[in-house]
Amino acid sequence: MKLIATMSSGFESVTAKELQNLGYDTKTENGKVYFDGEYEDIAKTNLWLRSADRIKILIGTFKATTFEELFDKVYAIDWDNWLPLNAAFPIKARTVKSQLHSERDIQAITKKAIVNKMADVFMRRGRLPETGAKFQIETRIHKDVVEVTLDTTGESLYKRGYRVEHGAAPLKENFAAAMILLTVWHPEEDPFMDPTTGSGTIAIEAARMAKNIAPGILRHFLFEDFDWFDPKILANLKEEAKAGVKKDLDLDIFASDIDGSMIDVAKLNAHDAGVLHDIQFKQIAVKDLKIEGEYGTIISNPPYGQRMSDMAGVRKLYKEMGEVFSTAPTWNKYILTSDVEFEKYYGELATKKRKLYNGSIRTDMYQYWAKH
Repeated sequence: MKLIATMSSGFESVTAKELQNLGYDTKTENGKVYFDGEYEDIAKTNLWLRSADRIKILIGTFKATTFEELFDKVYAIDWDNWLPLNAAFPIKARTVKSQLHSERDIQAITKKAIVNKMADVFMRRGRLPETGAKFQIETRIHKDVVEVTLDTTGESLYKRGYRVEHGAAPLKENFAAAMILLTVWHPEEDPFMDPTTGSGTIAIEAARMAKNIAPGILRHFLFEDFDWFDPKILANLKEEAKAGVKKDLDLDIFASDIDGSMIDVAKLNAHDAGVLHDIQFKQIAVKDLKIEGEYGTIISNPPYGQRMSDMAGVRKLYKEMGEVFSTAPTWNKYILTSDVEFEKYYGELATKKRKLYNGSIRTDMYQYWAKH
């Protein structure tokens, strides 16, 4: 099967590398990475990818410039190979730079073509029952090229199943993991610090990564409800994953926040994620931090414009960060913010900036590499 991993814009190379490390050949496009796989690979990638949003099966791809052509080519797909007669199959549609630009019509025509095909194959008349498992179909058209996909994930992969308490403006788990994967942190050698930890997501993802805990181990996936999917496949992969967890690691992960109530939230999340004892949590302001040790990695997602009305307070924090972090020149620092004037208040130009999207918010990851 042709499979597609989707991710936040800016993290394509991170997801591609994760897939390559799992043994797949990849092809990258904007917001997605293509790879080939069997049923086991659907389960494996949903279970193990830290930076992806979802895994989809590419059911059909073709060119269509008229609705008649779209109908005929969707109808031509062997839908009975994918959907049982009672499948509930909602349709999503997206279209960009294409002659077919009404998403509502694309949705309706895709639905009608599938219903007609299923009715013909199963020799049914009238409507299909749609009382069974959910099969989420998407018809996406870009420059007149249609991709019809089946989602295997369900709720986005950022929903790991451990975060009960969110805090004010949480960073998604897969976004936090992708940021860590962009760094050069060596978990068993170097300390790791998140000085604006909020609900703890960055530190928790770092600890889970270091311990080799599969990101999807606690959650349910849409493919588990598919009648053609053998449940033993996922059960076996989960058993293997549990056996591969590194238990007796001595990790040096520090997470702090000025807000004590957020530290309580972060500890609760870390407990549910199975890494409470791998992280040192402390209530402390950034300006009072002492950074010790020769090498290490700092990742921070400080409050930014959209989250705090007090812009002056935020920029004061950036200045304090600059002053404190400058005492550790041999550490690598990575700071995420949407404030385009960040460097001015931090007091130093970044070694490199990377454009990312935290939801719909355009942000930059300011990277300050260690000076040796």
